Amino acid sequence: MRTLLLLSLLLLATSLWADSGQQRAETAGRGLVGTPAPDLVLTTIDGKRIDLAQLYDKKAVYLKFWATWCVPCREQMPHFERTYERAGDDLAVIAIDVGFEDSVAQVRRYRREMGLKMPIVFDTDGALGQAFHLRVTPQHVVIGRDGRIAYVGHEADARLEAALAAARRAPAAAVAGDPLRPASTRPVERLPALAIPTLGGGVFRLGAPQPTALVFLSPWCESYLAASRPAYAAECRAMREQVTALARRPGVRWLGIASGLWADPDDLAAWRRQHAIGWPLALDADGALFRRFGVMHVPTVLLADAQGRIVARVEQHAQLAAAVREVAAR
Repeated sequence: MRTLLLLSLLLLATSLWADSGQQRAETAGRGLVGTPAPDLVLTTIDGKRIDLAQLYDKKAVYLKFWATWCVPCREQMPHFERTYERAGDDLAVIAIDVGFEDSVAQVRRYRREMGLKMPIVFDTDGALGQAFHLRVTPQHVVIGRDGRIAYVGHEADARLEAALAAARRAPAAAVAGDPLRPASTRPVERLPALAIPTLGGGVFRLGAPQPTALVFLSPWCESYLAASRPAYAAECRAMREQVTALARRPGVRWLGIASGLWADPDDLAAWRRQHAIGWPLALDADGALFRRFGVMHVPTVLLADAQGRIVARVEQHAQLAAAVREVAAR
């Protein structure tokens, strides 16, 4: 009986997670569906260039954003591979690893393990995710032969199949969109003069004449990855605890910047309540701050001195206290 109850709860949780993912993807797609798709040039992990603008007007395009650590991505991968194998001449199928907390080496290893054959692109700086309003993994983006975005979703279900079929039937009348090229990912060396909205309606202003710590994080790191990457989840927890302790001390201003991937304001607020976070938090909904500071790994703490110069980048909790002492003493 206990086993059946646990199984039922697990199935319920999986269903709720899927529903939430579909809702997030559909919300992200509201500003995209019907608009011209961006004219991006992609480079696969094997060095092949794919010019999306050259595909529009000739065939439909199916982009799937995914990650090696993402459970539903793994569950959906057989469907994705079958779609690629059966695509034919009227559909281009491209896998885009989101780059967040992943590496090309891990993607190559997963490709070997699964025997994947479709082209795979690694979103090194998050620019592709920005262009297609990435909010969840997996996130499906279907572009019709007319060059317009036709569908954004999360589930590999009848809605996706219908969108793919309709995209392949769309008239070949491409609409040119504004070129959106990936922005430079060279990390900034000084804090820019930004006013960052925080959870609860406040504002955190960068550039104040005081040492500043920016904590880049994900609210689901400790829980979602506890089973698949326990050491990584433990580091997320240890960094949170370390930051909480250090933020109580005077001399350094602290701001937590949460990734918008699989997180919205309600998720961040729940995480704050759960762990009694006393330092201010901001949600980087579109990933602009992560890209601006060249951050693709969490947890990462950037430390700036009183003159706004970024003097340290810390990714391990054991190194944080010493780095904070050093910047505070400058």
